[in-house]
Amino acid sequence: MASRSLWRTRSKLLVVGTALCGGSGAAFVASSEDPSTTLKLCTSIPVRLYRNTVTAASIAFDYEYSLLGLAEGSNERAKVKHEVHLRSAQKLQELCFKNGGIYIKLGQHIGQLEYLVPEEYVRTMRESMLNKCPVSSYEQVCEVFKKEVGEMPDKVFAEFDSVPIASASLAQVHVARTHDGKKVAVKVQHAHMTDTAAADTAAVGVLVNTLHRIFPSFDYRWLLDEMTESLPKELDFMVEAKNSEKCLDNFRKLSPHIAEYVYAPTIYWNLSTSKLLTMEFMDGAQVNDVAKIRKLGIQPYEVSKLVSQAFAEMMFKHGFVHCDPHAANLIVRPDPSGKRNIYGKRKPQLVLLDHGLYKELDFNTRFNYASLWKALVFSDAKAIKEHSTKLGAGDDLYVLFAGILTMRPWKQVIDTSVDHLVIRGSKEDVSELQMYASQYFSEISELLRRLPRVILLMLKTNDCLRSVNNELMQGSSLESFLIIGKVSSQAVLEAKRSEKKSLMKWLKVWLEGFSVEARLWVMQFALWLLQVRKSLTL
Repeated sequence: MASRSLWRTRSKLLVVGTALCGGSGAAFVASSEDPSTTLKLCTSIPVRLYRNTVTAASIAFDYEYSLLGLAEGSNERAKVKHEVHLRSAQKLQELCFKNGGIYIKLGQHIGQLEYLVPEEYVRTMRESMLNKCPVSSYEQVCEVFKKEVGEMPDKVFAEFDSVPIASASLAQVHVARTHDGKKVAVKVQHAHMTDTAAADTAAVGVLVNTLHRIFPSFDYRWLLDEMTESLPKELDFMVEAKNSEKCLDNFRKLSPHIAEYVYAPTIYWNLSTSKLLTMEFMDGAQVNDVAKIRKLGIQPYEVSKLVSQAFAEMMFKHGFVHCDPHAANLIVRPDPSGKRNIYGKRKPQLVLLDHGLYKELDFNTRFNYASLWKALVFSDAKAIKEHSTKLGAGDDLYVLFAGILTMRPWKQVIDTSVDHLVIRGSKEDVSELQMYASQYFSEISELLRRLPRVILLMLKTNDCLRSVNNELMQGSSLESFLIIGKVSSQAVLEAKRSEKKSLMKWLKVWLEGFSVEARLWVMQFALWLLQVRKSLTL
């Protein structure tokens, strides 16, 4: 009976996928304006959907069949589960590479979810998805150039290397030289990416929703909602270019004390379109290349501090956050000014790449997020609960929310020792984190469903930064948490001052129609209320 049920589950997935192959293809043909492109897509999209269905069915069947009859908590079950995790992660990796595009982005995201997916998935995706993305052929690159600017690359540039130096999920980068001799990096979107993205998102959505119906604890619908909103922006390189300039402008205006240590490549607007982005070429070390960073005369812990400082400023002060800070998007180079630290080592400059995915935090969200991190660093259990609840975790899941943000169990989150949030990176720590993820899987899924999407992107950013810091320092560092505590505290104080100024400004405008005596009375009453509020807070 059990095995018959398993086969029915697998068959359901296959039938749904096969039916949708024809339906999605027909719908796509009807909406396309380019016949030749339509023909290519109508053959590729159903194939990808079929691959999705077969992979999902295979993974679901493997788990249920392999673990059937094995006692929960037994050594045999743990061993078999590890083998199934590994096989399934490899199947998923293969699917992502075959389908490309948004599937690579999904794989990259899974590689950061230490708190939600088994270690085998995290390790498999992390080792493959950042630097081994599929590459478009030179013919496909020329096709994009012809559509965008009407010329071949060797006409637009004095020199253009046909072999890309890097490839990512949505685009690849070529080195070129402008006609006035400047070395540039040219980001070229993969051919037909815009056309296939909507169809691929819909196909992934069908499978995620189907898997959720069959396995209710598997709920990734929030990720699909986020992809549907953010992907069109990531596919428009003009949005990316504007984001990079706004990011630097925020550092100059709001964080001048570190502005010279954070950089983004200059955009060549006259050589850029929505699918081609020409930027200043940047030399340096990838942020996780510790050996190369040392060769540049830079200390890794200085880089770790700078990364923590830069992103804390973005999250807590700017409210405009680069949400894809994985290692391939962060370059380190010596500060061009030639400054050195007290040990004579060169100071680092952090170069931010790939500005396609940003999120803006409104005043209340930014204030509560900064207040929450301040409370986490200073072990304030009452404030952790208050601001977690305000951010959407609720009275019942705030402890879990704190655990996901810090990757520490509650007893350590509220421990008053200075280094209570530091993860040592030992085998015991890793084992504890995996146990935590496994034990609270359904609660974590519920929390992710409940939180606003902007906070989910902050979690993703947090995961990326933790991964970068772990590679730089072989574990988290106390210095990083002290920086987060300092910047979040400053941001909370500035927000309160801003709120007070806004209140007084509003009050001043409102009082303009009153007599002088009435104005004085109301002002005194308002000051008294502020003093009462301050004393209650203390």
